[in-house]
Amino acid sequence: MRGITLKVEKTEQARLHRFSSASLPLQVPFFYGWVIVAVSALGVFFSGPGQTYTVSVFIDAYIRDFEMERTVVSGIYSAATLCAGFLLFIVGRLIDRYGRRAMAVVIGLLLGLACLFNSAVAGPITLFAGFFMLRLFGQGSMTLLPSTLVPQWFLRYRGRALSIMGLGGLIGASVFPPLNNWLFELIGWRGTWQVLGAMLILIFVPLAFLLIRNKPEDVGMLPDGQPHPDSDHQAVDKSSRSHPVVEESWTVKEAMRTRAFWFLLFCVVVPALVITGLTFQLFSILGEYGVGRTTTAFLLSFVPIVAFLAQLLSGFLVERIKVHAMLGFSFLLNIVAMLTLYYSATPAMIFVFAVLWGISQGLLSVTLQVIWPNYYGREHLGKIGSITATATVIGSAFGPIPFGWAYDHLGGYSDMILLMTLFPVAAMILAFLSPPPKKNRPV
Repeated sequence: MRGITLKVEKTEQARLHRFSSASLPLQVPFFYGWVIVAVSALGVFFSGPGQTYTVSVFIDAYIRDFEMERTVVSGIYSAATLCAGFLLFIVGRLIDRYGRRAMAVVIGLLLGLACLFNSAVAGPITLFAGFFMLRLFGQGSMTLLPSTLVPQWFLRYRGRALSIMGLGGLIGASVFPPLNNWLFELIGWRGTWQVLGAMLILIFVPLAFLLIRNKPEDVGMLPDGQPHPDSDHQAVDKSSRSHPVVEESWTVKEAMRTRAFWFLLFCVVVPALVITGLTFQLFSILGEYGVGRTTTAFLLSFVPIVAFLAQLLSGFLVERIKVHAMLGFSFLLNIVAMLTLYYSATPAMIFVFAVLWGISQGLLSVTLQVIWPNYYGREHLGKIGSITATATVIGSAFGPIPFGWAYDHLGGYSDMILLMTLFPVAAMILAFLSPPPKKNRPV
């Protein structure tokens, strides 16, 4: 009987090993989770067409070609973003139901088609529809997917994995503004959207289908490369074998009963509100200081380079420092950056603003992605992540409105920049007041 049991166990282990090997499209000498990080970084990169730094390049052309005021275009953009935000909770449920691999393929394809649609917009109604699809599939879904995929593969090394993944977004923010500006001048804004759509469909979608796997347990592994108890798969991180990490998962309802959830949700809204508002009008804002479009496009590319260095460092720091304290410090830098822009009187001060702005963005990017799976686990991360993504999109929806209103009615942006600084001040306070929640266990 014992011999039969041992034979069954060996057969099951062999089956798991074959399943694991067959399910991996690449046989790599390291933990496959790092391949997932690379594909996720590519996904964040290709969210670029739906991000404000891409759309901002086209705003002046829309105002000219469609004969609309800046406030109207800003309002259409904000309304479309807001509508997209309310649908992200459905996207989160679909991710948990159908898996991240299938949804990455579908969403990547839909974002590519959205870019092609934007090449044909002809007025306010189609402009709204184009903005809506870009924000839903780009800024919302294409950032939600990677931010919930990577935490499935990492626990102990989650900070550094998410920081490396986030580099895709920083590279995108660095590459797309000058690329779009160059394409804009070469083939016009309609041709630019067509190129962006073709890139998504021909590059990202096939790679997502081939390389993404939903979670390590599906291929006989455990997070961080820990050895699976029922598998002899060799591609594991040996440093984690003796110290397996176990985390506690919260349902959405349980998470919403904690004070930290609502404080952190406000912290999610603030950078989306402020950063989107400034970025959307940055060409016009810096134009008040005599900065040309080419220089502004360069600064939009320079900020992600600074953020790249800050994000790479913060990925390691957040594994050692209390994440809510680091979040509060990130908002402090955000405040200093905005005050520097407000008092800018020379090109040197604008450069200092760009440096501080980049550092604060890099730190905020990592801390806001790490804190949710660290606080509430990975089992229901799709649903929780969709709530935070909705908050992000809603914040970004309202961001351009006050700046556009200030330009049209106050003749400039200075007063609004100072007023908007109050939001990161409040977020900094709430971040410091948000230590990790503790579950109430029955006695």
